[in-house]
Amino acid sequence: MEKQMRGKIVLMNFTGVYDYEAFARKRGMVHLDCTHLRGTDCYCDAGGAAALRRLMAPFPPEGIHFIDSGDYHYLTKFWTDKVERPFSLLVFDHHPDMQAPRYGGVISCGGWVADVVRQNPWVRQVCIVGADGRLVDEVPATLRARVNFFCGDEGGFEAARRNFAAGWLKGPVYLSIDKDVLLPRDVRTDWDQGALPLVAMEDVLRTVLERTELLGADICGECSAALDYFEERREAAQSSRVNGDLLDLLLRAGSGRSAADYCR
Repeated sequence: MEKQMRGKIVLMNFTGVYDYEAFARKRGMVHLDCTHLRGTDCYCDAGGAAALRRLMAPFPPEGIHFIDSGDYHYLTKFWTDKVERPFSLLVFDHHPDMQAPRYGGVISCGGWVADVVRQNPWVRQVCIVGADGRLVDEVPATLRARVNFFCGDEGGFEAARRNFAAGWLKGPVYLSIDKDVLLPRDVRTDWDQGALPLVAMEDVLRTVLERTELLGADICGECSAALDYFEERREAAQSSRVNGDLLDLLLRAGSGRSAADYCR
């Protein structure tokens, strides 16, 4: 695995949720203010996409990107559109995110994976870990055949770990995590959630990162729905702790440095 991951830690703030999370106060992080943007919530129209691409233009796909609520998970497509070499996309998500859009000319948080599969010429593998099997069954067969699913049950998680341990996933890997894949006891998100314990996800991630180059990563699933009373609730500390743990895991895998070392 490559021992130094280029890029920065970028926080894309749409809802203000990171203002209540202690991990986001580390020095060295780049905060992108997206609160003023229009046409970006769940569905991203042409104007919103153009504004986001301008904000993201100075930053490479390498690095670690925190992208707020799962409503903005489509930003993974924008980050991976910047990659100009063959790579694999590994997604942890309770939802397949392969729905057809309700409106023409937009990209959505529920359909961005399908757009990547259809449009990105550099993707050689797409793998989704943790998706609800019932939702996977709703994906059109032609698209489903182009994605590797390890569904959100104990058997699916173990199958993913075994395959990744055997070197099945080809690097470099761009990693995208929606925390709604996790049990609600580990973190609360805006969306219905899966059954993956945090410790199990971290174990699967270590298996991947020990064997492949980490190209870049993003993390979403902030609980912005609770924002009005977020500061008084345990969700803020809980989400911050999970983000910090994942950040340290990814940085140590990519460079042997912790978040404390990186954010100076």
